[in-house]
Amino acid sequence: MEKILDIVEAIAHEKGLNPAKVTEAIKTAFIQTAKRVINQKFAFEAVINSQTKAVDVIQIITVVEDSDERLQDENLAPAYISITEAREYDDQVEIDDQLQIPHNLEEYGRTGASQLHREIEFHIQRLVEDEIFNKYKSKIGTLVTGRVTRVDPQNATYIEMDEIRAVLPMKNRIKGEVFKVGDHLKAVVRRVDMNKENGIQIELSRTSPKFLEELLALEVPEIADGTVIVERSARIPGERAKVALLSMHPQVDAVGATVGVKGVRINAVSQELIGENIDCIEYTTIPELFISRIMSPAIISAVEIIKDENGEAQKAIITLPSDQKSKAIGKSGINIRLASMLSGLNIELVESGSKNSQNGEAIEPKEQKDSVDALAALFS
Repeated sequence: MEKILDIVEAIAHEKGLNPAKVTEAIKTAFIQTAKRVINQKFAFEAVINSQTKAVDVIQIITVVEDSDERLQDENLAPAYISITEAREYDDQVEIDDQLQIPHNLEEYGRTGASQLHREIEFHIQRLVEDEIFNKYKSKIGTLVTGRVTRVDPQNATYIEMDEIRAVLPMKNRIKGEVFKVGDHLKAVVRRVDMNKENGIQIELSRTSPKFLEELLALEVPEIADGTVIVERSARIPGERAKVALLSMHPQVDAVGATVGVKGVRINAVSQELIGENIDCIEYTTIPELFISRIMSPAIISAVEIIKDENGEAQKAIITLPSDQKSKAIGKSGINIRLASMLSGLNIELVESGSKNSQNGEAIEPKEQKDSVDALAALFS
């Protein structure tokens, strides 16, 4: 137990931990060992002896009044002594003074040594887990890379990342993706949990819009350095995505910089996403103009924002020519779904000339019918 400070430095260097935290963990291990081999009810302190570089274990007994209720509690009583009894040993003691009784764990032989070893191992491991947990907790939403070590029968993919293993569930994989042991992949950290049974659990995702944003930052230097900002993004993984971009520099075209020469940058991102089509849109704070842009490739005639009683935008009514309706909806409704996700609004389509709509179905204008009737009467 001598030169414990040297052991602290060695552990801190090997595990990459803060020496001060390792010191506290060692002291806690000594206190818990003393409680287990001496008396669970005693109050102990562990003090680092700077001269011997060892840990001194000291039993603390606090002086209290004779009428103190803690003296009657069998669980608390060993940590306290009445002032009357204390003055039998030292007539100078006062209330709240602390009597200190040193203990040497080496006197407890192999039992004390093995117990101390287990306690140190436990507390250092907890410290390592806390460090890893905090490290990856701060990485939620950021890009990580790793190597596939296993794919279970439920198609959950386990990835080795530095000092820990993470899991990519099948629900967080892009449709059609297949991984095998040895593959290297990118993903974002979606969730980090820790419990006593399973330790640290890290869940990754390749379907999150954040994954798309991180890949863009990887491929587009202007996004990485903050010249271009990804204001909003929406994805239907493996099929299509829309990204709203804002330039922070008047001479930088946000969309052009992101797409790259001949689409080289955006194509690199699309390839990582298994051919996902990515629409890049210039962001604006004007909601009507923004919605008209995110409805691309459809060309719309007008946008009306419907607000609730609190003034919050709830719905967008979009008027457009009938020949643009299919483009606005997109294959399997994908375009209008992405537009709704990106804007955060419910979107209703109305064909030009219609006064009413139901589920996006246009109603034939009465004026047009009257004109046809008049033309027929003219030639009858």
